Amino acid sequence: MKHPNVSNNVIRRMPRYLRKLDELTEAGVSRISSGELGRQLGLTPSQIRQDFSCFGEFGQQGYGYKVTALRAEIASILGMDRGYSAILIGVGNIGQALMCNFSFSTWGFDLKAAFDVKPEIIGTNYEGIEILDMATLPEYLADNHVDVAVLCVPKAHAVSTRDLLMKNGVCAIWNFTNVELKTPDIPNENLVVENIHFSDSLLSLGYFVSYNNDEKAAQAAKLNKSTL
Repeated sequence: MKHPNVSNNVIRRMPRYLRKLDELTEAGVSRISSGELGRQLGLTPSQIRQDFSCFGEFGQQGYGYKVTALRAEIASILGMDRGYSAILIGVGNIGQALMCNFSFSTWGFDLKAAFDVKPEIIGTNYEGIEILDMATLPEYLADNHVDVAVLCVPKAHAVSTRDLLMKNGVCAIWNFTNVELKTPDIPNENLVVENIHFSDSLLSLGYFVSYNNDEKAAQAAKLNKSTL
């Protein structure tokens, strides 16, 4: 597999390919061309071929792509076969929802433990995951390798928790705090943060709803004017 500097846009499209290939597998499709894959995803065949060429040559001209083989290649590109370990910090509403409804293992992450400060839940298990005292996090990280921390703490504690994780060797954060976390002044060029803002998707949807409504209103006004 190639390891070039791949653009963020290409990386963001890889999970879309994975989901589509899973759908095709479930539908019993064994082979697909770049043209048909592009049609189903709303992308051009050349875009798809360019994306895949960043990582290697996966198809054959005149044959297309073998769905299961391409799915395996993309899963490997996305690290799903590497058994990454994860912890969750902040067992509030979002943290509980993730632990209950999101299958970390399906996507290649083994959720090992969760941390919180509330005495009433420390020492309990939630969906089979032990909830540990936040005060023990540095000790836990010293004894256990952790690839990813899922951050669900209140906004006021987002930055301090990020710094604590970094100081203890965690270099990847899946951030649900609604704070735009960035790499701080602490030297760590390997830190990766994926900031999740639920409001962004909803507000983007709001834009398109507003646009469609405005277009309908403009067309109605034009029609009314023409009938006067």
